[in-house]
Amino acid sequence: MMKFAWDSYTKYAWGGNELRPISKKIHNSGIFGSLSLGASIIDGIDTLYIMGLQEEYKKGRDWIATSFNFDGSTEVSVFEANIRFLGGLLSAYALTGDQMFKEKAISVGNKLLPAFNTPTGIPQSMINLKTGSTRNWGWASGGCSILAEFGSVHLEFIYLTNISGNPIFEQKVLKIRETLRQLERPQGLYPIYLNPRTGKWGQHHFSVGAMGDSFYEYLLKVWLYTGKKDLIARQMYDEAITNIESKLLQTSPGGFKYLAEYKSGRIDHKMDHLACFAGGMFALGANGSSDPAKYIQLGEDIATTCHASYNRSVTKLGPEAFRFEGQTEAKAMRQNEKYYILRPEVVETYFYMWRFTKNKKYRDWGWEAILALEKYCRTEGGFTGIKDVYVQSPAQDDVQQSFFLAETLKYLYLLFSDDSLLPLDMWVFNTEAHPFPIQNSNAVKPIS
Repeated sequence: MMKFAWDSYTKYAWGGNELRPISKKIHNSGIFGSLSLGASIIDGIDTLYIMGLQEEYKKGRDWIATSFNFDGSTEVSVFEANIRFLGGLLSAYALTGDQMFKEKAISVGNKLLPAFNTPTGIPQSMINLKTGSTRNWGWASGGCSILAEFGSVHLEFIYLTNISGNPIFEQKVLKIRETLRQLERPQGLYPIYLNPRTGKWGQHHFSVGAMGDSFYEYLLKVWLYTGKKDLIARQMYDEAITNIESKLLQTSPGGFKYLAEYKSGRIDHKMDHLACFAGGMFALGANGSSDPAKYIQLGEDIATTCHASYNRSVTKLGPEAFRFEGQTEAKAMRQNEKYYILRPEVVETYFYMWRFTKNKKYRDWGWEAILALEKYCRTEGGFTGIKDVYVQSPAQDDVQQSFFLAETLKYLYLLFSDDSLLPLDMWVFNTEAHPFPIQNSNAVKPIS
């Protein structure tokens, strides 16, 4: 599947950000700006390497060396640039030791620094790579920055300081954390909007799905990345999870555990596909928690709920969001929530649950997802998302997302691989599934 997706991208969209597999041409999404920055190459390069696809890896590596630069006149998402481009380059460097990746990573990191020039140190969402001018999304609660975005720079920037020797990157992310620690949190929760100028929260909307998700993941993973030395990160994680459990974790009449959202003073009984990563996160955080068995079980419970969202669809692929209302459980109820865009979060949780429990059902569930992807998302020219998981012949969206190469196929591959490939005591994955070596773990290259 990876070779087919990569070969299709190579054939029809080489150098572009993503592939339109049906139109057989380049897809340039707004998050990457207007330029062709090779997002699929940089996002997919470590997957190729891990899978031993050496010829394909070399082609991607050579393009990055000769054609990738991050200084054109375009505006990109700081968050996406960080997790996909910086994360992909750092991971490629970690796996191969190739200095070229390190140099490119440092250049990307430097380009992102102006976004942090705010009174609070909370970065803005968008940056112009040529001018360094920054702004926030107009729709984001009166000029606010977004929790998942500014809270998911930590891992990459600390690693970048460690390999470059330049303290500026680590300083920037520690400043974000200090700002957050000083703020009072309504009900102990982190709202998804924060104003980078005033340091005040925007509207009180809490979510472990879209716009909240990877903030929590990074608190845990920074603790892991530092060899469990960053105790502040772990403390912030534990406090956040305790409040999520008491305020957002719900149990449906049918017994499904799910992570609801809280907005405008009430619980919204909706769970995003994006929030399905949390099953793996709970399991990953079990070691070091006050009750390891409880968090492994919570991981299992979330995995079961997210599998149900797949199993209750005609295609056996899960919707973008699903609800628990009345007689409806683990199903999308609104047309704009019924699509599937090749997302990885459910199979990501299967991967972690397999590693921690060795329960064969996680591999069975992963195989179900593989068969569904092959049946409904594979086209003559690559893989596409679909617009309605509940119909037998769904319309296709004609986009092969770069994260399909970076995450979905990587987690599926790792689910069926031996534990010695990227062992979890030596490697930690960023939110785009790019593995970084845990400090002082003697992480070795998985493939020579």
